[in-house]
Amino acid sequence: MKAHSLYLHIPFCTHRCGYCDFNTYAGLEDQMPAYVEALVREVEWVAAKAPSRIPVHTVFFGGGTPSLLPADAISRILNAIRDNYELAVDVEISLEANPGSLRPGYLAALRAAGVNRLSLGVQSASPEELRLLERLHSYEDVIAAVTLARQEGFDNLNLDLIFALPGQSLAAWQRNLDLALELQPEHFSLYALTIEHGTPFQKMAGRGLLPLPDPDLAADMYEWAMQRLGQAGYEQYEISNWARRRGGHLLACRHNLQYWRNWPYFGLGAGAHGFVHGHRTVNALAPAAYIERLAGDAQPAFPRTPATIKTQPVDSALEMGETMMMGLRLLEEGVSQTGFAERFGRSLDEVYGEVITKLQADGLLENGDDRLRLTAKGQLLGNRVFREFI
Repeated sequence: MKAHSLYLHIPFCTHRCGYCDFNTYAGLEDQMPAYVEALVREVEWVAAKAPSRIPVHTVFFGGGTPSLLPADAISRILNAIRDNYELAVDVEISLEANPGSLRPGYLAALRAAGVNRLSLGVQSASPEELRLLERLHSYEDVIAAVTLARQEGFDNLNLDLIFALPGQSLAAWQRNLDLALELQPEHFSLYALTIEHGTPFQKMAGRGLLPLPDPDLAADMYEWAMQRLGQAGYEQYEISNWARRRGGHLLACRHNLQYWRNWPYFGLGAGAHGFVHGHRTVNALAPAAYIERLAGDAQPAFPRTPATIKTQPVDSALEMGETMMMGLRLLEEGVSQTGFAERFGRSLDEVYGEVITKLQADGLLENGDDRLRLTAKGQLLGNRVFREFI
């Protein structure tokens, strides 16, 4: 059986930011103990119903703000995983954290529980931009969090940053990234701000109270970041992600590689999505509904769990399209012609020959070394490329 990944959604936040469209909730901290028990039950349910013991090589606590959970809750969840799954010796266990929520004792307990990769939601180094984004931390909190994480033995840190903010200049973005580079993380994830439907930012923009990001300036910011990070020794392995090497090994996020390669993963927790045994799964959104479902006596068939509210069979055509869309995000790896043929029993040319020829003629795709990849132009117009395959 191919190694799987586990995504564990922790939906709690101290405050829901104006740009966020994730499944997160503020003011529900009193539900956390019951939620942890429900999540442990779902972890155990999947393992008990699976046809064989599931090999797992990455675990990811996402949110929300997973670092709001007490360290003993994180430990309880991980112990349930260890007891019920076949964990790889070098398993990657990542946890997203708000820089302002980390304390020495807490970080030490996370490390002792087995967490070996932290992803810090930095977003900006500017006090004004952090206020705009409604973030509760300061950049001083970021520096303190990185310092403490290093002291507690964390040697795999990711920093998330957002660019193309309303009113942000190229110089302001350059300063943000330069300051973040001084912290020398192993990994960067950089995202252009998108105004998502239903968010406070979208409502403000619709009333003319928030200037929309300028796409040309956003492209300039992205291209500058590519150059700057390359000069600093980071390799861009995915459209939005850069990593350093250690001992010749690229410190890419192995969990996210599972998504981009369209390999199987379980999505556990409120609102989590999964892809296992040829099905996409979606869990109940609200924490209270999720807790109630796991407390019931429903006995759905694997890969559904009591929390599952929707499944979608993924036929070969859809899986091929999703594999192309996700795989082309990997800039060096791309989509292997040999690997595609072995996986689907059909060649890339047979399935997508006309589309590939058209995109190559437009200068968006290149084909070499048995791999189909985005060109530099294709990176900037990725959505145009991806639409051709879905």
